[in-house]
Amino acid sequence: MSVGVIILWIILLGIIAYFAWNYYSLRKTANFIDNDEFKHLAKSGQVIDVREPSSFQNKHILGARNFPPAQFKASLTALRKDKPVLLYDNLRGQNIARSIRILKKEGFKSIYVLQDGLDHWNGKIKEK
Repeated sequence: MSVGVIILWIILLGIIAYFAWNYYSLRKTANFIDNDEFKHLAKSGQVIDVREPSSFQNKHILGARNFPPAQFKASLTALRKDKPVLLYDNLRGQNIARSIRILKKEGFKSIYVLQDGLDHWNGKIKEK
């Protein structure tokens, strides 16, 4: 094998390792739950939509608050650390991973994510 091929393999393995580490660290920090469990926890928790405001205005889970990515960290003062935080995006986009990391860093313990996102939600919604 040439040196170039070996370097490409090392880069590829590094990328795969990064994504695997990212996946497992998020799974360790947050609980990914189905629709039924999300509905149950939403009764006592804080439902947060991490999509952009325009998407939130068009359609969102009834009772959810919008913490867009650009303002997520600043919005945390509106959350209580003693109540579960339930996050959702469309289909677990990049906003979820970033939001989980911020919540963990800020000391939130009970973090839940709607497993298949709003795209597969079968509960009550508010549409424009």
